[in-house]
Amino acid sequence: MSENQTNVSRFDWNLAFILFLFFCVSSIAIYSAQAIGQYGENFLVKQVAFYIIGSVIIAVVMRFDSEQFQKLSWVLYGLGNLLLILLIVAPQGIAPEINGAKSWFRLPGFSLQPSEFMKVFLIIALSTVITKHNEKYRIRHIREDFILLFKMGLTLSLPLLLIMQQPDLGTALVFLAIFSGLVFVSGVTWKIIVPIFLGGATLGGSILALVIYAPDLLEKYLKVKAYQFGRIYSWLDPYTYSGAEGYHLKKSLEAIGSGMVNGKGFANGVVYLPESHTDFIFAVIGEEFGFIGGSIVISLFFVLIYYLIKLGLETRNEFNSYLCVGVIAMITFHVFQNIGMTIQVLPITGIPLPFISYGGSSLMGNMLAMGLMFSVSYHYKRYMFGSE
Repeated sequence: MSENQTNVSRFDWNLAFILFLFFCVSSIAIYSAQAIGQYGENFLVKQVAFYIIGSVIIAVVMRFDSEQFQKLSWVLYGLGNLLLILLIVAPQGIAPEINGAKSWFRLPGFSLQPSEFMKVFLIIALSTVITKHNEKYRIRHIREDFILLFKMGLTLSLPLLLIMQQPDLGTALVFLAIFSGLVFVSGVTWKIIVPIFLGGATLGGSILALVIYAPDLLEKYLKVKAYQFGRIYSWLDPYTYSGAEGYHLKKSLEAIGSGMVNGKGFANGVVYLPESHTDFIFAVIGEEFGFIGGSIVISLFFVLIYYLIKLGLETRNEFNSYLCVGVIAMITFHVFQNIGMTIQVLPITGIPLPFISYGGSSLMGNMLAMGLMFSVSYHYKRYMFGSE
């Protein structure tokens, strides 16, 4: 068998087909979204271009193996943090403040959001930390587990602080989701994990309760301003706050609700929802294709996540298993948060729907993550009935 034939057989055609289905869904949804409202440019053409660039990224990244990724992990981690620092100190002409957040570089011809790539760099760095620690400490005690948690926390802290400086709460939550997913599989004993996560859940629930029932205490003792609670209040009661923070949620609920079971049909949406081609793309799908269309999209994400779980279990390389977990945690959180915020299950945070929402940085960041998965499959996948 020739080298080209070998390369073709090692390429993960199943994962490629799943991504092709996402491309089809994204193209249909964005075409419909840009037909409604104020848009004067063709986002679909740009999204196709982003997918082509993303495919090139996959083709390059998949050639690297786990040893090379581990060697490059701190270079990539440092590069990502450097871009986040430059974003903070850059003048408004290069990094303008949009909707109260300074998250983008505006360069001639394109925009770049460094945090989308930092998510993937963080996955690689944390996977390296866990792998090296577990290689060093084959016999584990609570002391060694605390050391690992400290290393992981230190790795997380710098990009998390830089993201909060923008501020970008949605991306910060994605970082925490990646961190949490990797902690669960890192080998740290449940005697440590359970109290930490229960404590975090209790603290989060307590803060939410104070925001709802006793905001005066937060204003008095934590110096939090009342207007900062707007997203929580608009999430709980979007119709009362429909003129401000609750406008997008109100319109999203109207769009999805009016789609009912079968939807209104392709390009037949009538509910005006600003920026529906980005964060609220699921509302477009729900209105035009109804419950059935929304269910198909959710099922497609389920297939992708299931496939990545299967890939992580099949690989013969510990580092690659951690990469799979990190990517799964990132995508799963994105899907739950984005779809949840469009149907009022979760507050609005401005997180896009992976592979479907319009956006160059978001899509290329996700394709970079898929490049890691193609690399795992290309170099290390173990087939159940293989000869090895």
